[in-house]
Amino acid sequence: MNATPRRLALALGTTQTLAWATTFYIPATMMGAAAAELGTSRTTLLAAFSWSLLVSAACAPRIGRFIDARGGKPILIGGALVTAVGLTALALSQSLLQWFLAWTVLGVGMSLGLYDTAFATIGRILGRDARPAIIGVTLMAGFASSVGFPSGTWLVGHFGWRDSVFLYAALQILVILPVILVFIPASPGTPAVGPARVAPEGGRLPGRGEFLLLAVFFTSRAGIGAVISVHALVLLQGLGLSLDAAVATASIIGAAQVGSRVVDYFLGRNLSPVTSAQVGAVLLPVGIVATLLGAPGFVFALSYGMSNGIFTISRGTLPMHVFGPAGYATLLGRLALPSLIAQAAAPTLLAPLIDGAPAVWTFAAIGALGLAAFGCLLPLRR
Repeated sequence: MNATPRRLALALGTTQTLAWATTFYIPATMMGAAAAELGTSRTTLLAAFSWSLLVSAACAPRIGRFIDARGGKPILIGGALVTAVGLTALALSQSLLQWFLAWTVLGVGMSLGLYDTAFATIGRILGRDARPAIIGVTLMAGFASSVGFPSGTWLVGHFGWRDSVFLYAALQILVILPVILVFIPASPGTPAVGPARVAPEGGRLPGRGEFLLLAVFFTSRAGIGAVISVHALVLLQGLGLSLDAAVATASIIGAAQVGSRVVDYFLGRNLSPVTSAQVGAVLLPVGIVATLLGAPGFVFALSYGMSNGIFTISRGTLPMHVFGPAGYATLLGRLALPSLIAQAAAPTLLAPLIDGAPAVWTFAAIGALGLAAFGCLLPLRR
């Protein structure tokens, strides 16, 4: 990579790692302690997290259009500031209403500051040369779960959930914001030119069918990812693991994500993004089948982590491959809308099943949905 993609990858990789660890992984590590203190159920508090994702979904298309018009740096700056405000409000919450209001602010902050905005910013600046920088960002940010699960659990145990969330708010201002201000180009870059859709040789222009396939694929996998990120420790304990063993096993997910992205960077650079996405998608159902047949929990964590690592790359590279660079940020916003709705609904709707039914039922359902998502990639042109 030349200097600009390398700088973008390092800067956004750092901010994305911290942004995900300090927002999206709060429900898995702090929700139990917060529910006990606020005198309500874990499921009720999870509903606020789901609401925040609905707020993110509503914001996503508008954010994509803004980035296409003016670049991504102002959006990323806003993401750090709004997230800091939301986390501070969350740490100060004394009632369910305040808890929901805090997660409303966090929903806006996450929409402004997480992957879709980072990918759109890179695509807006680099166009079709964005793939190396996108992979670089995902390589670093793949450690978010490895950071988020153990650090969140440790912080809650030693300082309580409120002080932990205050620390997360401080990180937005003291680390994430300065990195964005210094290392992300102030200019939106050269506007993408050329047709928004490029016809493959001897084929037809990609259109509604391809968009629907991508939307179903991304939405299915987003729902799966949300369920696992929120309920990973409960599901792994349902396989017979202790809490400490479940935390250690869940931490493998981050390392597996990074490992799969390293392999994709060095071995997949000559592959079509479609082929790469297909390989990643099939790893999830294969790993779940092995787990249901008696393999230890780390097999699931490894296969899911590798699959999710490649999936995250695909979120940035597949739309560029199929539709081209023009209107790329707007397209990502449109694709993010149903994905975020799925992320919002799945953890809360499935919480009673996960808490009350055998874990193998949930694993089986995830495997079946993962297989269906893989099927959506088969008609796409390489």
